[in-house]
Amino acid sequence: MKRGLFTVTSNEQLAPGTFRMVLAGDTTAITAPGQFVNIALEGKFLRRPISVCDWGEGSLTIVYKVVGQGTEQMSRMAPGTRLDILTGLGNGYDLDKSGDRPLLIGGGAGIPPMFALAKKLLAQGKTPSVILGFNQAAEQFMQADFQALGLDVTVTTADGSLGVKGFVTDAVPQTGYTYVYTCGPAPMLKAVYDKSVTSGQFSFEERMGCGFGACMGCTCQTKYGNKRICREGPVLEKEEILW
Repeated sequence: MKRGLFTVTSNEQLAPGTFRMVLAGDTTAITAPGQFVNIALEGKFLRRPISVCDWGEGSLTIVYKVVGQGTEQMSRMAPGTRLDILTGLGNGYDLDKSGDRPLLIGGGAGIPPMFALAKKLLAQGKTPSVILGFNQAAEQFMQADFQALGLDVTVTTADGSLGVKGFVTDAVPQTGYTYVYTCGPAPMLKAVYDKSVTSGQFSFEERMGCGFGACMGCTCQTKYGNKRICREGPVLEKEEILW
C-alpha cells in the first residue's frame, strides 16, 4: 500500500452515471489487475474504494458509477484537481492459472478491472474472450475499448436492447474456455459460479471502512477461514467460496 497525491488529467462521462477518470501520480504500488485504490474526498469521513481499470508509469485510470454523494462529487471534478489516494490495495488476479483461453466476465461496475486483466493476459500471449453485462443498451460502456484490443466481446442486456438478451450467464459457452475471471454484484457471481465448468477467480464487492485490513468490517467466511475482502480479497478462488 502506498499513499500519494494524484492530479486529475481528464474526467469524462461514458454513459449515464458512469465516468472515466485519468489521474497522474505514482502507480508503483499497483502490481496486479483486480487491485483497487481508496480515494479521500473533501468532507467525507471514509475513503471511496474504486477498482483499477488501467495503469501505467505515472498514470492511473478508474471507471466509476455515481451511486452516492462521494462519487457524485468525483463526477464534478475538473482537470487539475488533486486527490489523496491509497494505491496497491487488495490482492489482484493471478494470471498464472488462466490457461490459453480464459473467459473474462464483467457486470456493471465489475467491468473496469477486466480491462487491465485483458491487457495483461494478451501481453502473455493468451487469447481471452470477454462477456460484458448491462441492464439496457443505454448503460453500455467500454465495449469499444475491449474490441480495440482485438478481443472477442459479447454484450448482454437484461431487456434485450443490445446484444444477447438476458444475463451474462446466458452467453457463457459450455466449452472452449480454460478458466474464468469475473467481477460484479454478488448475484451475478453466484450465477457464474454455478454455470462455469472450469476453475476461476471471483472479485467481490463489499462495503469497506479502512480498505487495508485494520477494521475487519469486510470480513467474509470461506472454506479456509475468515478473509477480509479488502486485504486477502477482493479476488477469491472459486474453490474457497461459500455462498
